[in-house]
Amino acid sequence: MDEALLLARLQFGLNIGFHILFPSITIGLAWYLVHFRIRYERTRDPAWLDTYRLWVKVFALSFAMGVVSGITMSFQFGTNWPGFMLAVGNIAGPLLAYEVLTAFFLEATFLGVMLFGMNRVSGRVHIASSVIVAAGTTLSAFWILALNSWMQTPAGHVAEANGELIAGAWLEVIFNPSFPLRFTHMLLASGITAAFLVAGLSAWRLLKARDDASALKTLRFGAGVAAVLVPLQIVVGDLHGLNTLKHQPAKIAAMEALWETQRGAPLVLFALIDEETGTNNYSIEIPKLASLILTHEADGEVLGLDEFGDDIPPVTLVFLSFRVMVGVGVLMLLLAWTGAFKLRKRGPSKTLLWCFAGMTFSGWIAVLAGWLVTEIGRQPWLVTGILRTAEAAGEASGAQLGASLTGYVLIYTLLLLSYMVVITHLARK
Repeated sequence: MDEALLLARLQFGLNIGFHILFPSITIGLAWYLVHFRIRYERTRDPAWLDTYRLWVKVFALSFAMGVVSGITMSFQFGTNWPGFMLAVGNIAGPLLAYEVLTAFFLEATFLGVMLFGMNRVSGRVHIASSVIVAAGTTLSAFWILALNSWMQTPAGHVAEANGELIAGAWLEVIFNPSFPLRFTHMLLASGITAAFLVAGLSAWRLLKARDDASALKTLRFGAGVAAVLVPLQIVVGDLHGLNTLKHQPAKIAAMEALWETQRGAPLVLFALIDEETGTNNYSIEIPKLASLILTHEADGEVLGLDEFGDDIPPVTLVFLSFRVMVGVGVLMLLLAWTGAFKLRKRGPSKTLLWCFAGMTFSGWIAVLAGWLVTEIGRQPWLVTGILRTAEAAGEASGAQLGASLTGYVLIYTLLLLSYMVVITHLARK
């Protein structure tokens, strides 16, 4: 692979990976804030007021981080990937504009009322502002996921004589074959990420002050929500996998490290992948389980990577990322169910608190791993079957991209560490 192309991909991957950390919190947390605010309005319990005031600060900080990183990312469409907008800008441009006009402005306007208007407007108006901000975060995800899903499974477009694409039917563009499941999958991922953040920071607080009523309420809330959402995510994830098998079989083959088409394909739990020879070394397998999961038949046929010639993604990264995502999901399920059960009637043990505190940012790991599977698994296509990644790259040199990438790594590392220090400090105080 050309050095400049690799660096451009690494730089955009770093930007979008850093950016997605914060929407993965704010989408779910915004709705949790609505719940906290309504509970205080109904009960006038000071613990719910303290809870709301803490978490609205975390939300505001996360929202600001998401905005800043999103602006940086958008510039790269012009600097690193001009071919993308030249080829599909007539579709991508309006979808990105809809996100700004219908979602971002809505969030930014009423966020001010949420943060500073609690003592200046009535309770109903303040709750309404919280609901509007939460709806705005969800609407923002709607438009971004519509564009990303269209890039994965394009539909509803028409090719012009000059090669540019335009929307032939906007409803088909937006509600493309993978969008409903991908959107649901992301909303649940954000709900789970925010639930573990709430539970983890609450546990962190309770380790310092066991009598904190607010922290105990939010620990129970986070564990309970996670206990419901994680099983739902497993069901949606299975449906999403079946959808991907239908529309992007090369991605599924890479996820399973399946080099040859076969019936009764085994599930590879772990292996050392040799991409040069197309083999799995030291493989640990469960016979026929991949076919059973993917086709719901023990002897179902699953296409292998040999069916796609050179149009296959980097297998090792996709294979390992998928297992990280699933592994973290299993740990989340076990802890959420255990915690929800044990917290029903009594206070948490110190061991349970440490477990939740240790899983505070586990949602980030699962989201990033899933995002790597989605985006790397699409390669070498930027828009599946229409535009290759190499065809969209700009003219920036390897030296320029390397220098800017180094700067991004340093700045984002500092920002991420600062963010984590600030919110853990808020929770402890």
